This record gives sequence, C-alpha cells and structure tokens, in this order.
Amino acid sequence: MIVTAAESLRSAMQRLPLAAILRGITPAEALPIGEALVNAGWTLIEVPLNSPQPLASIALLAREFPQVLVGAGTVLTANQVAKVHDAGGRLIVSPHCDQDVIADAGARGMACLPGVMTPSEAFAALAAGASGLKLFPAEMIPPAAVRALRAVLPADVLLLPVGGIAPHHMADYRAAGASGFGIGSALYRPGRPAGEVGAAARRFVDAWAGTMRA
Repeated sequence: MIVTAAESLRSAMQRLPLAAILRGITPAEALPIGEALVNAGWTLIEVPLNSPQPLASIALLAREFPQVLVGAGTVLTANQVAKVHDAGGRLIVSPHCDQDVIADAGARGMACLPGVMTPSEAFAALAAGASGLKLFPAEMIPPAAVRALRAVLPADVLLLPVGGIAPHHMADYRAAGASGFGIGSALYRPGRPAGEVGAAARRFVDAWAGTMRA
C-alpha cells in the first residue's frame, strides 16, 4: 500500500508532534544532532535552507534515519522544492503561503507545511493542498488566536505554532487546539553540543507529555 506524504506526516506526529528546526546546522553536526533527537523520540527534522550546505545535511539525515520525516525549512520557491526532493527530503516547510511551493511539493509526494497567520491564508493553503499549517510567528499568534482559528477550520487540520516556543508555552497552546509545535533555538543553536540538544529534546518531550496529561 502506498503511503502518502500527508499520511507520513500524521504518522510521525502521532508518535511525537514536535518538529526540530535545525537552523544553522552544518553537515558535520547533522548526524550527532540527529542521533540525539532520534534517541529522544523525535520523528520530524527540518533543516532550513539558509543553513550552511543544507542539502548535504538533509541527505545525511534522510539516509541515516529513514524512520524520521526529514526535510527543509525556509523553502521559498518551487525550484528549491525540487532540490530538497533530490536530496532525499520528504518535508517542505515555508515561512509563507506560496501556492506554487505547495503544489510542487504535493506533485513530488512531499508533505508541506506553509506558514500562515490569518484565516484567509489558512484556507488558501489548504485549498492548494497543504498537509497542515505552520502558525508563524507564534509570538504574534497567542493561544486565544489559535482557539479562534481552530473554531473555523476543519477539525482534522494540523496546526503547529512555530516561533519562540518553549516548554512552558506548550500546555496553553495545546489547550487552544495546537496539534504540535516546531521548535527552533530553544532546542538547537549552531555549535550546541549533541548532548545538550538531547537533554533539551527530552525536556520538550516531557512538556508535551504534560500537555497530554492535563
């Protein structure tokens, strides 16, 4: 049976709905950081394209951790989608809602999470074939706004706040209807040792478990 990109995304999020955003990572760091995340239970890894040699890092991570949905962030054009696909990435994340990016990702069998802030952007992204929605920047989208957005969207739409998320934010967003989160600098910063990343990753896992128990 063929598994679609959207199904792969949902499967990964059922295991742990947290996406690691490794902005600034180098290929030399990719595997030890990836191993730390995988050992902590993470199933979604995003390498932003404004990182050093991002396609090389994506290729390494995708080859070494086939059980993880690996892809790229800060994807701005359909041409970049093609390059990520050729590197082995299966996930496209954008800071904005670009219908060409969404359509090209879908045509290549890749999951796509475009960035949205408003209901108009959200519905446009879904109409274009988005697998879910990245609510960005979360600093400008408080839990009350997530609750209002959730009230008008289809119930099964994946909503992931991204931007400034720390463990203590998660329960309020989860209660408002967030499906998961993208985690950036609170998890990884360039040069941060893999051991520290692993410890931070486990804290986020514990925080998510806390939201589930609440």
